[in-house]
Amino acid sequence: MTQAASLWSPSDTLSRAVPNTLLRLFALEASGDLGRAIAHALGRPLAAHEEREFEDGEHKTRPLDPVGGADVYVVHSLYGGQAQSGNDKLCRLLFFIGALKDAGAARVTAVVPYLCYARKDRRTKPNDPVTTQYVARMFEAVGADAIVTLEVHNPAAFENAFRCRAVTLTTTPLFVDFARTLPDERLCVVSPDPGGMKRAELLREVLESVVGRPVGKGLADKHRSTGVVSGDLFVGDVGDATVLIVDDLISTGHTLLRAAHAARRAGARRVLALVTHGLFMAGSGEALADPAIEQIVLTDTVPASRLGPGAARDKLHILRSAPLLAEAVSRLHDGRALTDLAVF
Repeated sequence: MTQAASLWSPSDTLSRAVPNTLLRLFALEASGDLGRAIAHALGRPLAAHEEREFEDGEHKTRPLDPVGGADVYVVHSLYGGQAQSGNDKLCRLLFFIGALKDAGAARVTAVVPYLCYARKDRRTKPNDPVTTQYVARMFEAVGADAIVTLEVHNPAAFENAFRCRAVTLTTTPLFVDFARTLPDERLCVVSPDPGGMKRAELLREVLESVVGRPVGKGLADKHRSTGVVSGDLFVGDVGDATVLIVDDLISTGHTLLRAAHAARRAGARRVLALVTHGLFMAGSGEALADPAIEQIVLTDTVPASRLGPGAARDKLHILRSAPLLAEAVSRLHDGRALTDLAVF
């Protein structure tokens, strides 16, 4: 476990300046805002590229700045949106990586804060696809040397799917930095399902070390089959505590809401949701407007564009992911360790 004294924080400056060497940072248009924020944190401009659309829906993307012999990073978050689906974004990213390798790039790293198809990482029914593995093979086929994600759904499955280097960063430093601003009160970290226990425990241990007092733990049971969610068990000493429910993503919001209601019934004083990716699918606005959840803290890896005005949107507190991603790019470029980013 990373010690509090060495834990990276988003309030830190970049640990080492990135010189104007053969590092090139690109961001495809759909992730342009995030790419520019990462470039700003690195203190260097985005490299230039062209994205061209053809009348029949086909497209091409090519680098305009030279990449021969360069260490190249491409930022593209693969969530589905109104303009481009996750499939569209994945295809564009793969083609661009291929073009970069053809143009002589020495190394290409895909910086994919939200990775599509990461939830389909195992078989749960006979003849099920393991789509994460198929996506990994496509990245490898076009010549990707590494892929970096932020709080992937199942880190072990993600790492095992890729033969190239696979780095899954955690949002623990961002959430710990936020939690340090909370009043001096009893805290308890809760996982909304058994699969997220390791993620929650990492946050709890680091937070406990940083705040210098015990932080409780809890677990809400959940089973999903053919879209039906069940499970009523809740374990944890949350009485009169501020409960932090930590999860990798929000889809419909019902998993978070179930955990929040369970924590409230067990005596929690406040419930805050700490979530990395906000997909906000149909019905999430109504679910998350429930007063059982006081605040929703999430990162900017996926814009909250699907969440309309109302009580749920009023609860949002957005954390910037660019400082963490920039720090990772800087260290990968220099070959330095990522340990104090709480990757493990």
